[in-house]
Amino acid sequence: MRVLVEPLIVSLVSFLLALIIVIVDAVVNNYGEVKITVNKKKTMTVKGGAPLLFTLASQGIFIPSACGGRGSCGVCKVKVLSDVGPYLPTEFAYISKEQMKENVRLSCQVKVKKDIEIEIPEELLYAKKFQAVVEKINNVTYDIKELTLKLIEPKTIDFKAGQYIQLSIPPYGKINEVTQRAYSISSPPSENERIQLLIRLVPGGAATTYVHNYMKEGEKVQFTGPFGEFYVRETDAVMICVAGGSGMAPLRSIIIDLYQKNVEREIWYFFGARAMKDLFYVDFFMELEKKRKNFHFIPALSSPDPQDRWNGEIGLITDVLDKYLKGRIDQSKPKEGYLCGSPGMINACVQVMKNNGISEEKIYFDKFA
Repeated sequence: MRVLVEPLIVSLVSFLLALIIVIVDAVVNNYGEVKITVNKKKTMTVKGGAPLLFTLASQGIFIPSACGGRGSCGVCKVKVLSDVGPYLPTEFAYISKEQMKENVRLSCQVKVKKDIEIEIPEELLYAKKFQAVVEKINNVTYDIKELTLKLIEPKTIDFKAGQYIQLSIPPYGKINEVTQRAYSISSPPSENERIQLLIRLVPGGAATTYVHNYMKEGEKVQFTGPFGEFYVRETDAVMICVAGGSGMAPLRSIIIDLYQKNVEREIWYFFGARAMKDLFYVDFFMELEKKRKNFHFIPALSSPDPQDRWNGEIGLITDVLDKYLKGRIDQSKPKEGYLCGSPGMINACVQVMKNNGISEEKIYFDKFA
């Protein structure tokens, strides 16, 4: 009899503890309805308790977040004009002292517990959620896929060349929740019924593993956007563009867009790779170089394989960039930098550009950490 009673008592106690936790959570975390005021002109009533990032998304306002709201990218910044409590330890790595003075917060780390007033860039009010179908998947290298998404609803997208979207990846395998990741658009804005993305396989990456191993043509997907400040400034400055790997995407969009619009700016495009197997779109850009006298394409390999028989530039892309800035590009002309790649590559290129007289305010990039 004792053998039967003891498990029943344990089960009853566990049930009562679970019930108490549920009740306490409902009472303590029941914030009821709260109001969010955006840019002093739009107010919405929402259910309190969730992070600001997801609460805004439920109301059709999409704040960019390269990590999908996990607090590991620092992208989802908003200016909070009301008191929402002290900064969390998770925010310190991404918010500078100057930003703290302006009450900039990570929207994924701020919970909506009471009425709140925020300020966001005006263009974010026009970002949308899109339904699309995977029209084509191409392998451009052994670890980079070119993904073509045909829009279903809305049927077209308006964006600036260089901007990015956030792709939603459904649960699969051991991944039991939707994953969101940021990817730059590689196609030009003129092709507004579809977009192309370049997605490199990251070992262990939830989103890239799905795209490379699970995604099929004909599959329906969702994404939000467009986002980003990485677009061409309308000046006459020489454009110094540097990319590596899938960082090719926004620069391809930018360069195609400029020439479709017959903008004849001087452009130097440096593309870094390890070996020839990591290069792609080379024929396209070399053909463009023949047609456009102001366009210069410089691919460089850091460690070419013997069988590559490579006759082009060899070395780190930063060293090649430095050589050209010092000796082959007119130093008297104003210049702007456009970069896309890993944070390490971007930081190194920024330093090279600054050392060669390009001010940091004239160097543009979206850093996906």
